[in-house]
Amino acid sequence: MFDAGFLLGDGVWESFRLHNGTIVFAEDHLDRLFRGAESISLDIGMSRKEVLEQVDRVILANGMHDGVHVRLVVSRGLKPTPYQAPWVISGPPTLVIMPEYKRADERRAVDGISLVTVDVRRGNQNVQDPRINSLSKHNCIAACVDAASKGGDEGLMLDPSGNVATCNSTHFFAVRNGEVWTSTGEHCLDGITRRKVLELCHTNGIPAFEKDFTPEQVRTADEAFVTGTFAGLTPVVEFDGKPMSGGQRGPVCERLQALYLELIRSECGG
Repeated sequence: MFDAGFLLGDGVWESFRLHNGTIVFAEDHLDRLFRGAESISLDIGMSRKEVLEQVDRVILANGMHDGVHVRLVVSRGLKPTPYQAPWVISGPPTLVIMPEYKRADERRAVDGISLVTVDVRRGNQNVQDPRINSLSKHNCIAACVDAASKGGDEGLMLDPSGNVATCNSTHFFAVRNGEVWTSTGEHCLDGITRRKVLELCHTNGIPAFEKDFTPEQVRTADEAFVTGTFAGLTPVVEFDGKPMSGGQRGPVCERLQALYLELIRSECGG
């Protein structure tokens, strides 16, 4: 009860996928974990190698090999009293590793999801840095609630200037005239899958751009999709109550899904 993560949301988290006995893009995820911790002056108390060894130990103890989603949480540790000052602490950081058998709904990879523009905005980096996996998820939770109230599976969040930023739990991509667009990255989590998709575009001759664009430009896009560690790429077939790409998965999304799956297999040996 006196843990800083529970009392204050003071900490960072990371998620991993275990595929064929291998943690997918482990080094990228560790980069993000340690970068986020450093940004809030949190010393995890372990090296990258030691953190990964702990994750491996938990996976091994549970006899897990494939189809596993791992959530790792690091809080600043136990506090002697509910008080926000980070130096008022009575122990080392708390590290919690939670693996579970969890697979994305395969039907959604084809049938897609509905997306709605929400009123909740992503803030500037001098408010709460949206680029890190902070334990304080209120901004995204509020957007999730707003999206559900509007009948959407996911909420499209805008930045302070009204441009597309990200979604409440995924990253957003639009496709217009053969070009793949995503936000500048200034107001969204530094997404690993997002980054891999951009790299796949560049290496496979698909024009891709990080840029400012508006919900109005999304409404006239040819297709759209979202990305995330858990589900990979998921098509958006409805936006703000109207069909996208004829209400079905678009060809660019389908191609990138196949390329991403090939990348995962090459990383994990099958």
